[in-house]
Amino acid sequence: MKKRTGVVRRTTKARVVTARRGNPVRTNAAVPPLVTRKQITVQVNGVAQTAEVEVRMTLVDFIREHLGLTGTHVGCEHGVCGACTILLDGAPVRSCLMFAVQAAGEEIMTVEALGTPDRLHPIQEAFRDHHGLQCGFCTPGILMTTLAFLRECPSPSADEIRVALAGHLCRCTGYQGIVEAVSDAAQRVGTATPTPAPRARGGGARKHGNPHAGSGRNAETRT
Repeated sequence: MKKRTGVVRRTTKARVVTARRGNPVRTNAAVPPLVTRKQITVQVNGVAQTAEVEVRMTLVDFIREHLGLTGTHVGCEHGVCGACTILLDGAPVRSCLMFAVQAAGEEIMTVEALGTPDRLHPIQEAFRDHHGLQCGFCTPGILMTTLAFLRECPSPSADEIRVALAGHLCRCTGYQGIVEAVSDAAQRVGTATPTPAPRARGGGARKHGNPHAGSGRNAETRT
């Protein structure tokens, strides 16, 4: 029989991993409290509006529920239909895709600033005369996009108008009346005398009561 040889086992020391200095993952730093509300100030239709809002509140909900400006409509809430379009620092923006806190310090213009029932804006007059709306749900967003578009392209072709409004959905008109209205509006805006935009009819931010009171419009039902 062969003699078994002894096996020499070596003992190994356990590796001690020390935490790196300045690594927040491995330190016992206190976790900051979760911020759920924040105070913001925005310029809406030329009026400074200050309110404390939830950080998750969308800009369109802030405009409608806190300011009572219900002309800005809520449609798909995915940035597809364009009904919630407003102007942020002069550029068309889907207000359902922004948080209200993201607009802090910015300038907002809603459809309420375009005109009044007694004195319509030339763009509104053109849409009325060319039957560019029926139910009117998509109209506020289209008006705001048209306003910004005509500032950049004062004499657009029909194809340019279609491209500019491609981000808006309308289930009523078939779009032809809208294209004709924008084309006519371009001529009217070019010859119209500029007038100061009316102030927001929603007043200051409200924390209690009916958020739509004093807006001059009825609250629309979401779809």
